Amino acid sequence: MNIIRQISVMGIVAVGFTFVLIGGGLDLSVGSQIAIMNVSVALMIVEHGVNPILAVIIGIVMTTVIGFFNGYMITKTGIPPLIATLAMMTALRGVTFIMSKGYPIYGIPDYLKVIGQGNIYKIPVQGIIMAGIIVLGIILLNKTYIGRHFYALGSNTEATRLAGINIHFTRTTTYTLLGFLTGIAGLVMLTRVGSGQPNIANGFELNVLTAAVLGGVSVNGGKGNIPGAIVGTAIIGVLNNGMSIIGANDYWQKVITGIVLFVVVVFDSISQSKRKA
Repeated sequence: MNIIRQISVMGIVAVGFTFVLIGGGLDLSVGSQIAIMNVSVALMIVEHGVNPILAVIIGIVMTTVIGFFNGYMITKTGIPPLIATLAMMTALRGVTFIMSKGYPIYGIPDYLKVIGQGNIYKIPVQGIIMAGIIVLGIILLNKTYIGRHFYALGSNTEATRLAGINIHFTRTTTYTLLGFLTGIAGLVMLTRVGSGQPNIANGFELNVLTAAVLGGVSVNGGKGNIPGAIVGTAIIGVLNNGMSIIGANDYWQKVITGIVLFVVVVFDSISQSKRKA
């Protein structure tokens, strides 16, 4: 069950990240979204006396709005997703440190910590949440018209537009869903750690990207599925766990993750080129 605890946050975000990648997008701000959600909710509870449930709802709404803004900004301005979300990543991380003054915020109530630390019949609560989100994500992607629109958008934007599909709405929806799921992942992270940490999830976006692409989700859009992304997430989790066991520090984990990302992106690009040829 330890591996479930390790990959649950990444798995939840990987579902939303799959939507964005399949739709031909990219979001590098998910780690910073988790951080600002952590700190904001902790501050509301500890320093402003906001009801913890209300604070959590506000935090999830906040990341959902951030996701919507990312999608809206990209679709309406034509700014490349890499640039737009990189700017958002930097801005959110800066705001997080300003809000927290760089210090952790302690005082999360114990009943909230059950989400990140508790078990139901020896199964981690966070694992149950991840499983539910995976099932709902698979249904949305494979059994609804909006899921089919995601694939169409990522495969051929112009053909999708000519088919009468609202490409702006569709793309913005992928980012909004990712923002919502990032908020849920942020809640799991907050209740697992037990405090609002301004530096949490630093570099997290590259781990999620690597997991999704390793699981067969194309960085060029239009290809991939959620089960594959979750398999990729599990591989990254096992890899990181193995490196921790042998005593490798975080820097080596980043090196390995970077190498894996480079290799799978190269293979993805080669396979895309062969299909077009």
